This record gives sequence, C-alpha cells and structure tokens, in this order.
Amino acid sequence: MPAEPVFQIEPTLAVGEFIDVLRRSTLSERRPVDDVPRLEAMLRAASIIATARIGGKLVGVARALTDFAFCTYLSDLAVDEAYQRQGIGRRLIDLTHETAGRHTTLILIAAPKAESYYPHVGMTRHDSCWIVRGA
Repeated sequence: MPAEPVFQIEPTLAVGEFIDVLRRSTLSERRPVDDVPRLEAMLRAASIIATARIGGKLVGVARALTDFAFCTYLSDLAVDEAYQRQGIGRRLIDLTHETAGRHTTLILIAAPKAESYYPHVGMTRHDSCWIVRGA
C-alpha cells in the first residue's frame, strides 16, 4: 500500500526539487524551468510554499504571494502527473489558504489544461482578469 502524502509548509524548498516537480507536472510548459536564478528568486519571494511528499519525494507544490489580510495569489500549483487525481492539489490549495488566512480571497490564473479542475475543488470562475505579460 503506497504511503500517504505528507503536507507541510516549506519556506526553504530547494530550487532543484521545485524544478523537478514542475517538470513532472504540466506546469513546466509555462514556467522558466531552465532559468535557475529566476526560479530561485520566485521561491525566495514567495509568502507561502506548501508541499506534498510521499516517502520524502516531492510530488506537489503550491507557491503563493499574500498580504495575509485581504488577498492570496496562488501563483503555482503543480502535482506530479503520476500522483494527480488523488486529492493532492485540493489539499495543497487548502493548506495554502489556511496558512494565508481563510479571510483572504484566494486568486489564481488557471493553466489552459487545468481550467476544468478548479470548479471541482470549489473555486468560482471570474472573468475580469487583466494581465500585462512579462518580457
């Protein structure tokens, strides 16, 4: 019987592990996985890094920015494709929101392949998001 995932807050997550789980999920298609200094900066500037591990192996990560008062932006939610559909993403979202404070509004921009996932975990679509893409 496979081990149960262990969920925790890991503010010092190693960039190599972060890159590895991004590659094992579909999120690597939209993240600069070959730019280690940029990914390191992304991790160190995060307000919350929630992880899921099975037998010590990182199988999921949520990275968020928050003011802990009003809003929480869930920038990255990545679960190893081999471990998807087991509730890991839902638990990472919940841990992130709990850590930021349930009084905050949790916000994310869905990856195209994940748009159908978020209604199943209780999130509501919001159609007026506006962005200016980085260079």
